[in-house]
Amino acid sequence: MMKEQIQELSQKIFGDVVNNRRHLHANPELSFHEVATSAYVASKLDALGIPYVRMADNGIVGLLSGNKPSNQVIALRADMDALPITEANDVPYKSQNAGVMHACGHDVHTSSLLGTATILSSMKDQFAGTVKFIFQPAEEKLPGGANLMIQEGVLENPKPQAVIGQHVMPLIDAGKVGFRAGKYMASTDEIYVNVKGKGGHGAQPQQNVDPVIITAHILTALQQVVSRFADPKSPSVLSFGKVIANGATNIIPNEVYLEGTFRTMDEQWRQEAHRRMKKMAEGIAESMGGSCYFNIMKGYPFLINEEKLTASVRGYAEDYLGKENVLDLDIWMAAEDFAYYSQVADSCFYRLGTRNESRGITSAVHTPTFDVEESALAVSTGLMAYMALKQLGN
Repeated sequence: MMKEQIQELSQKIFGDVVNNRRHLHANPELSFHEVATSAYVASKLDALGIPYVRMADNGIVGLLSGNKPSNQVIALRADMDALPITEANDVPYKSQNAGVMHACGHDVHTSSLLGTATILSSMKDQFAGTVKFIFQPAEEKLPGGANLMIQEGVLENPKPQAVIGQHVMPLIDAGKVGFRAGKYMASTDEIYVNVKGKGGHGAQPQQNVDPVIITAHILTALQQVVSRFADPKSPSVLSFGKVIANGATNIIPNEVYLEGTFRTMDEQWRQEAHRRMKKMAEGIAESMGGSCYFNIMKGYPFLINEEKLTASVRGYAEDYLGKENVLDLDIWMAAEDFAYYSQVADSCFYRLGTRNESRGITSAVHTPTFDVEESALAVSTGLMAYMALKQLGN
C-alpha cells in the first residue's frame, strides 16, 4: 500500500520536479557560490512548511518529523553546485550562466530531494521518525561541502542512524539503479609539483640544468609507486594531466610545472604513498642537479557503503523497482565528498540510471554535452521516499 501510494505521488509531482530540475540546470552556480540555488531550495521548503537551518554558508538542512512518535532519524543528501564548463547542449533549459554548467547531475539530485520532501511531507501522518534533508554546497571543490557541514554539526541534533545519497550514472539506463556494498569510491589527492633547474639555449645543454629531462624522469619513476609498492589487491591510480614547460624549440626553461591526482582505497597506504612520491621526486631532482617542490593537497577520503545498511536499502529498491532494475556496481576510482559522511556514519551511496540511447542521452558526466533522461526523476524521488520510510520502520 505504501509503495503504491509513493509511486502515485511521484507521478503526480513529476512535472514539478522536472520544472525544478530545468530551473536549476538553467541557473547553475559554482562551488561555494550557490546563493540563488540555496534561496530557491529554501523557498520550496518554505512552501512545504518544512523548517530548515543554514550551514556552511549556502547549505540548507530541512527537518521533517512524522506525526507518530519515534526517535529514529534518517538523513538524505543532495549536492547543489555546478562545474566550470560551457554547455554545448541545444535545449530550452540550457545554462544561462556563461562558463558554468550542471554537468554532474547535481540539478537532478537537488530537484529529486525536493520531490522526496514533497512526498514525505504529504505522508507525515503515516510515519514515525524524522527525516533530515541535507542540501549540500561545494561537492566539486576542496575542502568539500560535506566536510564543512559535518564540522558545523549536520549529523547532530538530531543524529541520524543512517545517511543515504544518490548520484546520476549515464552508464545505466533510466529506470534502473546500482549498488555496491563496502568500499566503493576512491580517496582523492591533488598533486602540485614545481621542478626547477637552470634554463638556457637548447644548443648548449651542458651549460644548463634541464628541468624538462628531470621532469621526464620523475614522471616515469613515480609510476613505480603504484606498480611496485602498492598492494595489487588495493586499487591505486596516479595520473598527471597538466605539464607546463614554457620554453621553445631552442629554449630550455628554468622550471616545469605539473599537476596530477592520486587515488586509492586504503588510508594507511595513502599516507605511505604520499611519503614515497615526495621523497622520490625530490631525490631525482637533486641527483640531477635541480630541485623539486612537491606539494600534495589532501582531498576526500574513500567512500564506504556500510554492509548491513546497503543490503537493506538495496532490498527496498528491489521491492520498489523490481529485481531486474537493480544492478551490481564495480568499484569506481572517481571521488565524492559523500565519503566524509560514510567515514563517520552508516551510509549508502547508490547510482541512479539516467541513460537513454534512443534519444542520444549517453554523454559522461563532466562533459559539455551531459544531460539526463528526465523520466529518471520519477524514480529518484519516489525511491528515496520509499527507502526513507522503510528504513525508519526498521
